[in-house]
Amino acid sequence: MNISLKTTPCLIRADRISVVAGGRTIIENVSLCITRGEIVVLIGPNGSGKTTLLRALQGLTPSHGMIDRTSDLRIGYVPQNFPRDPSLPLTVRRLTRIGGASEHDTESALQRVGITGLAKAQVATLSGGEMARALLARAIARKPNLLILDEPLAGVDVAGEAALYHLIAELRDELQCGVLLVSHDLHVVMAEANRVICLNQHICCEGAPDAVIRDPEFARQFGARAARELALYTHVHDHAHDVTGAVAEHRHG
Repeated sequence: MNISLKTTPCLIRADRISVVAGGRTIIENVSLCITRGEIVVLIGPNGSGKTTLLRALQGLTPSHGMIDRTSDLRIGYVPQNFPRDPSLPLTVRRLTRIGGASEHDTESALQRVGITGLAKAQVATLSGGEMARALLARAIARKPNLLILDEPLAGVDVAGEAALYHLIAELRDELQCGVLLVSHDLHVVMAEANRVICLNQHICCEGAPDAVIRDPEFARQFGARAARELALYTHVHDHAHDVTGAVAEHRHG
């Protein structure tokens, strides 16, 4: 990756945005900037407003405050939940083309995420890992410059998690895009993130993974034990995984 994050302008910038629904404040005074070439991981307890923030950034949920988007912004979005109705015929290829992707870009996306052989399969029959790759193919088919992924590995087994996060990092480099993702899988996420934002209605702490897990606010949100375990993990997890979850190569640095 040859993008300088320090000099790259924001793809999307939020300035003190808040969302109130049903008389309850969901998020309050949240400011952030996502640039090309970085993976920003959004973490926080259940009910902390993570999905609401992602939707507000895309204009899918009304918000107060300022949201600036670059004029050429193209978002590839993987929602937290995608309904699968066995009575509604929908192939993986048709799913990938939703949003207007060309046939060529659809086939390229399916190939890139490794599910070309599932193009004619019914979405309702997919496993958790297959569904995660199908939704990722749909997100990249229109060549986005920003990927927004809300719990993209829901239903994926442990062996496949590291491989898919590594794939997301590769796509970031190939598309020269920014990535904003929500995950509860802190151990794997910390290995790929450039920046971590801890949210609980407001931003509790933000920064490089090593800095965030040592922040007192992180320990208050996730517990001192989780902070200690993750601090140890970031020092000993010096390897990558292949698509089966097995150790593939050593990282140096």
